[in-house]
Amino acid sequence: MLQDSSTLVLCIRHGETDWNAARRIQGHTDIDLNARGLAQARALAQALAGQTLHALYSSDLRRARHTAEPLARECGLSLGFEPALRERAFGSFEGRSFTELESLHAQDCERWRKRDPHWGAPDGGEALQAFHERIRGALLSIARRHRGQTVAMVTHGGALDCLYRIATGQELGAPRTWELRNAAINRLLVSEDHVGLVGWNDCGHLDEVLDESGA
Repeated sequence: MLQDSSTLVLCIRHGETDWNAARRIQGHTDIDLNARGLAQARALAQALAGQTLHALYSSDLRRARHTAEPLARECGLSLGFEPALRERAFGSFEGRSFTELESLHAQDCERWRKRDPHWGAPDGGEALQAFHERIRGALLSIARRHRGQTVAMVTHGGALDCLYRIATGQELGAPRTWELRNAAINRLLVSEDHVGLVGWNDCGHLDEVLDESGA
């Protein structure tokens, strides 16, 4: 158990998908892991096999769920699904690359590139500010349920970008200078409403992961 009421949260991005490899926007589209992503999930489970975890949560999208399941089995934990940990919704932009979209939606892409907090993609896209608030709320909710404990949660790249900014005080509009590697382990310490950064982009367990698809 941790001292006082702080919660150590291990935040993990899902393993690789074919759309990750092709740089296509996933959002809420329910894409599964590819062969490399499945290997990353197994490596993650082995890396955390000796870690005391009191609970494990995941986004309900398959790429996150199937990353978390080997870890759940390894640690003997039930897996809790949290829709609030989903990736940012990108409406009609999902399935396309940014390069494709620039020629069709130049103004939208410019606002996206500049990290306009109030912009959302057409047809149901989520504004950055709303997404940031959703992810912060999910983190604090999980931490409050497990005061003094260590928990893990498997989520998405955009969510981890928000979590890093929350923990380091980075503005929403600041350029990203940190990595968001698939299946890396990132550690945050949450005490009431305060979030601190303990460690980021722990990926030594991924060094030996081969692309089993041969691609």
